[in-house]
Amino acid sequence: MHLLPKLSLTATAILLASLVQTQSQAQTIDTEHGPIQLNTIAEGLQHPWGMTFLPDGRMLVTERTANLRYVSMDGSISEPIAGLPDILVDGQGGLLDVALHPEFASNQWVYISYNEPTPEGSSTAVARARLNGMQLEQLEVIFSAQPKMRSRHHFGSRLVFTDDGYLFVTLGDRGSRRHDAQTLDTHHGKVVRLYPDGTIPQSNPFVGRDGLDDIWSYGHRNIQGADLHPQTRQLWTHEHGPQGGDELNLTEAAKNYGWPTITYGEEYGGGHIGPTAKEGMEQPVHQWTPSIAPSGMVFYTGELFNDWQGNALVGALRYQLIARLVMDGNTVTHEERIDIGMRVRDVRQGPDGAVYLLTDEPNGKVLQLKPASE
Repeated sequence: MHLLPKLSLTATAILLASLVQTQSQAQTIDTEHGPIQLNTIAEGLQHPWGMTFLPDGRMLVTERTANLRYVSMDGSISEPIAGLPDILVDGQGGLLDVALHPEFASNQWVYISYNEPTPEGSSTAVARARLNGMQLEQLEVIFSAQPKMRSRHHFGSRLVFTDDGYLFVTLGDRGSRRHDAQTLDTHHGKVVRLYPDGTIPQSNPFVGRDGLDDIWSYGHRNIQGADLHPQTRQLWTHEHGPQGGDELNLTEAAKNYGWPTITYGEEYGGGHIGPTAKEGMEQPVHQWTPSIAPSGMVFYTGELFNDWQGNALVGALRYQLIARLVMDGNTVTHEERIDIGMRVRDVRQGPDGAVYLLTDEPNGKVLQLKPASE
């Protein structure tokens, strides 16, 4: 098994050269805690969707157009990595998120979520494979959402590993079957919890009850942001509302988050969907009306932005910004909107403490945020 190398002197020199390059492309953005610097690390990606950092400092970046590539801090982008499963690129579907197994350094497992085609239609699926240079090996599908259907919308899908050995997969309602989010016999509009090999934990909340044993929570519309809280280590997610009603939720076992029975949004073009509250259904911790179209989220824990520690950073497609949410326990006490000027699809914290963004464009970019004084 090929193991990714540690940074060499040559790699260190490349990183220093990239610092000069990004400085020359830097933009300065004023924020409530002082100016920050927006650097372009790489560009030329086709609708990048998800990213994760490798131990050697490179990133793995997915393109919705069904490519997985290495991106280096010097801006170089690799040829596509071979060995992906069959992927249907259609509408909002394609190759979506990417995550590393918590023990990646020893086992080399990489996880991807994607739109899986079948003769009956398609759905979100998750596969894992061992990364060996430019090849994925021993690929196996560990989750396939049911039922398959012919829809181009609302696939989710973020992948989050927990400290105690579980994998969360967030899913969408597939658009045209939104009422499935309120039933437990489909994966539409759900969060599922698995072991890393795809088997189902017997401690899941609906095991032994009517419905699907892998469901963790339900009543979601289209979850495209998820992360673990840095102190409580609980799962937090955000989801797209319709016209209004984007939500940030503390996503707990067996709870019903209401869609489409309750919502702060309305039909596209206008029209009532439902009330904003109902007994037995969870209220969002925070909601955005009008919609910001959230995608990507991270709780910041680094040292570069001391004033951001513990804040949730949420990307926005529609308003092309980062929403910085100040938290007091499970309450959002303040929101700052940081204008990026591009559709933000993913938000991650790098090993250097900087914040990294993907832009959802035909000429997609990897961007870096750091204090202007750095």
